[in-house]
Amino acid sequence: MTHEKLTVALVQEKWHENPKEHQDKLASGIHTAAQHGAAVVCLQELTLSPYFCTRSDVDPTPFMEDIHTGPTAQFVSTMAKANNICITASLFEKAGYNTAVAYNNKGELIGITRKQHIPSGEKYHENFYFKAGDSDYPLHHITGHQWGLPTCYDQWFPELSRIYGLKGAEILVYPTAIGGEPTAPDVDTQPMWQKVMVAQGIMSNTFIIAANRIGCEDGLEFYGSSFISTPMGEILAQAPRDKPAVLVAELDFNQRTLWGRLFPFAKQREPETYHELVKSR
Repeated sequence: MTHEKLTVALVQEKWHENPKEHQDKLASGIHTAAQHGAAVVCLQELTLSPYFCTRSDVDPTPFMEDIHTGPTAQFVSTMAKANNICITASLFEKAGYNTAVAYNNKGELIGITRKQHIPSGEKYHENFYFKAGDSDYPLHHITGHQWGLPTCYDQWFPELSRIYGLKGAEILVYPTAIGGEPTAPDVDTQPMWQKVMVAQGIMSNTFIIAANRIGCEDGLEFYGSSFISTPMGEILAQAPRDKPAVLVAELDFNQRTLWGRLFPFAKQREPETYHELVKSR
């Protein structure tokens, strides 16, 4: 591995009701990724939890975790050390946030980012459980590169990826839990979901790693389709909609250099004209 190239991976999995079975499935995927040379492995949103937000009247207490000592911290720290890799994951913080975390290969917590944009709607009642994040879009130095860790619904907001790009992010990881639209069953949002992230990678000159879950939980069918894309819009790896998967890809940072030279968007912006973007809702 050099600073010009980096092998990364993601694990796509369903939620298993038995905690040991669930952790064993994720552990197997992590080990497979490490065996294929991945230096960083990315896991799905609410990594060890069900997606309990399908209803607005659930007691969330069983799913809230201490960010430093809870089940996710223990599992991810152990896996990172055992496989000598870095891992990104996600949990429901006791403080009331939907939070992405990163661990280094020593099992140490090195990155925390709280989900900024909170969805509301049928089967996605996150506004009843999570507060909007207060992290201010931090970058985390992982394996010699600058990483941003937004979460799921953040992917629909180009302002966020632009901010990350302006701060110097090289890779954006989106732990995700998204599927069908119960009020519009004939509408498949998967193509839009993927296109909008790939486009934001192009606009912000970043690689995109999107790790979605699969399976059906309380009538919500998650559509998987996890992927890894380049700043030039190439899909390096793509998972199926309905099967577990381990995606491994090599990121070539020379592509960022080339794309940034050909289209230096950050230098060509006209922020003095963007007043509408910062008006209050």
